[in-house]
This record gives sequence, structure tokens and C-alpha cells, in this order.
Amino acid sequence: MSRIVRWDPFREMISVHNQMDQLVGDLFREPDGWQGNGKGGHMRLPLDVSEDDNSYSVTASLPGIDPADLEISFSENSLTIQGETQAESVEENAKWHLRERSFGRFVRSITLPAAVNADDISADYEDGVLTLTLPKADEVKPRIIAVRGSSEEAVAA
Repeated sequence: MSRIVRWDPFREMISVHNQMDQLVGDLFREPDGWQGNGKGGHMRLPLDVSEDDNSYSVTASLPGIDPADLEISFSENSLTIQGETQAESVEENAKWHLRERSFGRFVRSITLPAAVNADDISADYEDGVLTLTLPKADEVKPRIIAVRGSSEEAVAA
């Protein structure tokens, strides 16, 4: 279902701002698997974001993370997810053939395009997958408008 959306220059500016944040962040982010000084580097946290008429859904794969080590905040229509993965202890004489799993601190923020009811945000963590549900504020949800005919019967549009 497609719908006509009125052009909003501020929404376009926010979209460009988010894309620039991602571009600049990618320029300064260490390559995947970067181990730095042995204390870990920054990880990239890929997200899936979808919406329906009532809410936004944000999903992140975080295998091996203790949910108690996650910090999730929402302020001024921006969602931030942060945490840290710990490196496994490594045998000193181990001879690695491949080491691609990264560890370290991660932070990811996104700005949502419409108002959210912050008091009703929920977070679920199951099998290494974090799922956040952010209900849209009532003023941005679609409304059904009843149309009255000549016989004064209301007909749902």
C-alpha cells in the first residue's frame, strides 16, 4: 500500500543528517575484526527497522551479550543502544588460522521519523536477538473517518 506523503524539508534534512552521520562514522570506524591494543575496538551494530500503522520495530543481533549489559535509551525521538562484548580468554600459544569475531564497545543511535509514546517502549531479548517495539504517538497514527450518507448511517471509509 502506498500513500501520498506531503513533502517536509525538515524530514529530508533529518534523513540527510542521519546518512551523513553513518558515512562519517564509517570513515572513522576500524575494519571488522580489528583488535586494536588487545582491549577491543568498536563494533558495528547492524539494525533492522520497520514500521506498521501502530509502531516501529527495531531488531539487532547480539549473540553472547548478557541483556543486563545493554543500555537502551530514548530521548528527543532518538533511540540509542549501547553495550560491550567481552573477549574470550585466549591460550597464549594458540596459533590462529582465522579470527573474525570482533569484541568491544558498541553504540548505535537512530532518529525515528515520527513521534513515539516513550512510556510504552518495550524491549525483548531472546536467543541473542534484541527486539524493541516503539509505539507511535496517537497523533501520528492513521485515523479512520466515518462517512455519513444521506440516510444518516455511518459507513466506515
